[in-house]
Amino acid sequence: MLVSFASVAEPSATIQPFSTMSSLNEGWEPLIFPDIERHSRYQLITENGKQVVEATTHNSASGLIARVSVEPGDSLILRWRWKVSNVFEQGNARRKEGDDYPARVYVAFEFEPEGAGFFERAKRKAVEMVFGEELPGNALNYIWANRLPVGEIVANPFTDTTMMVAANSGAENTGEWVTVERDIVADYREAFGQTPPRLVGVAIMSDSDNTGESATAWYGDVSLIRP
Repeated sequence: MLVSFASVAEPSATIQPFSTMSSLNEGWEPLIFPDIERHSRYQLITENGKQVVEATTHNSASGLIARVSVEPGDSLILRWRWKVSNVFEQGNARRKEGDDYPARVYVAFEFEPEGAGFFERAKRKAVEMVFGEELPGNALNYIWANRLPVGEIVANPFTDTTMMVAANSGAENTGEWVTVERDIVADYREAFGQTPPRLVGVAIMSDSDNTGESATAWYGDVSLIRP
């Protein structure tokens, strides 16, 4: 999946809380992939007196992204809460045909050209020329997996510049709100073996285009916290 940042919206040092938004256009924008026609559906709803985002996916993929500009420093906590209706029977973080998740939080980092080879730089330049979009660098994907053990980190089956982190796994907590906190600096170092560059985007995404399955997910506020 091609993740890009073509919007004219200015990046921010904070993430707009879903709980205070009057529209999904406030601080977030659609994350659409050029090769996927069916898009997941996102809407603001109120549950138990709190406003959250409800995402519905059925053989579809798309997301919502908040553009940010944040230096991670020595430690930076990403906190969010989420709930899913079910996990995918055919989901498998290690295989392309199973690379679907009822819920995921995607953290994109600035591209570091000095660390990339000639062919990687040329490929990125070609894509940017075709789509007129700036591409981020490495990424962490915090996923609600179906079988990957919680805390395990594996490379995305499509690209090793994206690492998948099992924040939750399996059906045990489906239908329940779960709060997650992850130190993205520590996770980046474990995943890529180096200090992370500047954050350029945080996204939520519910997708099922590879498995063709269906799910509903709910996302509460997503925030970045300095310890």
